[in-house]
Amino acid sequence: MSMKRTNVYADPEDLAIIKEAAKRRSISEAEIIRQGIHLAAMANRVWDEPLFSRTFEGPGRTLPKSEARDTVADAVRRETGSGSGSAA
Repeated sequence: MSMKRTNVYADPEDLAIIKEAAKRRSISEAEIIRQGIHLAAMANRVWDEPLFSRTFEGPGRTLPKSEARDTVADAVRRETGSGSGSAA
């Protein structure tokens, strides 16, 4: 993977923590900073499709866990045309 150089301003206290962690973990400060940049990038990524792209009809109230599981399983069975086998 090729990398691109960039300059950022960082809080001196954060840099001290990074320096200490790098020494303790025997890795470079740059590696810790790259990991942080990756985490920030992934936390702010916009996905092309929603996490939950399917919806299921329900009674319009919050269901107990077992009832919710059964409602979703029934909807999937209807959607896929599968039999009444158990999903345990």
